[in-house]
Amino acid sequence: MDTSQLSYAGGYLNRAGNLRKNSEWVNSQLLNSETLIIPVWKSHNLITYSDNSASTPKAVQCKGKIAEVIINSTSTIVFLGLDNGTAIFAADLSEYKEKEAISLIGEGKFIDLRKVGPLLKKEEATLMAYARGILYSHINYRYCGKCGHVTESREGGHMRLCTNPDCNNEIFPRTDPAVIMLVEYIPQNGEPPKCLLGSNAKWPKGFYSTLAGFVETGESLEEAVIREVDEEVGVKIGSVKYQTSQPWPFPSSIMLGFRAQAITTEITVDKNEIREARWFTVEELLECGEWGDNSSKYHLSRKDSISRFLIDTWIEENR
Repeated sequence: MDTSQLSYAGGYLNRAGNLRKNSEWVNSQLLNSETLIIPVWKSHNLITYSDNSASTPKAVQCKGKIAEVIINSTSTIVFLGLDNGTAIFAADLSEYKEKEAISLIGEGKFIDLRKVGPLLKKEEATLMAYARGILYSHINYRYCGKCGHVTESREGGHMRLCTNPDCNNEIFPRTDPAVIMLVEYIPQNGEPPKCLLGSNAKWPKGFYSTLAGFVETGESLEEAVIREVDEEVGVKIGSVKYQTSQPWPFPSSIMLGFRAQAITTEITVDKNEIREARWFTVEELLECGEWGDNSSKYHLSRKDSISRFLIDTWIEENR
């Protein structure tokens, strides 16, 4: 199973976990003219187009005078890591109006990464996802959940500390584990294998993906897979096998991919979450259109998602 092309995974930075705890070292990197700054506005990344074509997006990374302007204009900046010795930071500009934020840099447009991620170079997409993901945690944890006092950034932005000396609560960036599973059924009568996909109640009709759900307190990942499939479509699961994982900072999840073997095929849909679910053969999947393409009856998951990776892997194994 080749996972090298899985979007938003494969981070290449040295996160320098020991160095970032030294505030003097972090500040020295902010003064370095070679340091790169990734601007983020309301969880949107700054994107330019090399030839004014929507098919050629490029993520904006700033240094020198522009980086200095951004550093002096933000109250939230996070050290991401080192790339061959060059420090890279993410800076949140959400306190400005969008046009004001863009004017600080002088180019680009703030865009939801999910709209351009598949078109960016893999390394760029991974870095942009990391930047928006960790800044999201700072937006949501400005106040202590224990005592309500203001929190302050520490360790280069990888921890927030409650300012109440009687509390000193340490808050770390949150990543919510979610299981996502390709459910397959292998008939014993010679019929072709089939996999189970569902259409979320919030999606346009005809758009299908693998089933998924968040891991609950007190259950293993395998137990979460079995429970979610049972709750959403009423199908009973036998064996569960881990496949791969994908960081999914939209806003703050880690997707844990599994292959699950169904021992029943009757579907009973939970209408609160799933509009419809059905079994697909390989041939039927090959006739499906892409996400956002209305030319086909059925459409598969986005190409940058682990759901699509699990589906494509299953297709290749069973063609």
